[in-house]
Order: sequence, then structure tokens, then C-alpha cells
Amino acid sequence: MSEVRIPVADVKPGTAVRLDAGPGGVCLVRIEDSFYAIGDRCSHANVSLSEGEIDPDDRWIECWKHGSAFSLEDGQPQSLPAIAAVPVYKVALEGDEVVVTY
Repeated sequence: MSEVRIPVADVKPGTAVRLDAGPGGVCLVRIEDSFYAIGDRCSHANVSLSEGEIDPDDRWIECWKHGSAFSLEDGQPQSLPAIAAVPVYKVALEGDEVVVTY
């Protein structure tokens, strides 16, 4: 397994950032003090999920291209047209860094 690290301060609450890691990149999302990491490529349209809108209450991110939403907790699609899940990666906090294992 591999990992990528990013300073906690580089991910503002309510935002997503794209990390150049794993197959197709990683979408790292921060909701308050919780972090989630999923594959950055929409399983329907192959576009970057880190550019999408985040729903902090339901814990999903929406693909900006066609509106498919993906759970930040398990990668499952929450709406059509996507029907395939995206990968989910382990996230840990170590000091002032977020560590994503992929």
C-alpha cells in the first residue's frame, strides 16, 4: 500500500481537494473536522469529483458534469446516471497532516 500526506490546513472545512495519488487521483473532502477520501473520477463520466458540490449533511459529493452523487463514506452512487461505486480510501490524522492510504 502507498500513502500521500497533506497538511490539515491545506483542506478548508467544506471543501474538496484533488490529490495526485492512486489510480485516477484521490478526492479528499473535509466536513468540519472529518476527512473522507474517495476516487476522484466519476464512474459515469470520468470527470473530477473534487470539483463537485459537497452535501455536508448527507456526506456526499456531486459530480458537476451530470449530477451523480457519491457517498463519501462508502463510495456508492446516490443518484443516476452513475451506477458504479468509486473507491474509498483510508484516512488518518497524524499531527498536523492528513494521511491517505491507497
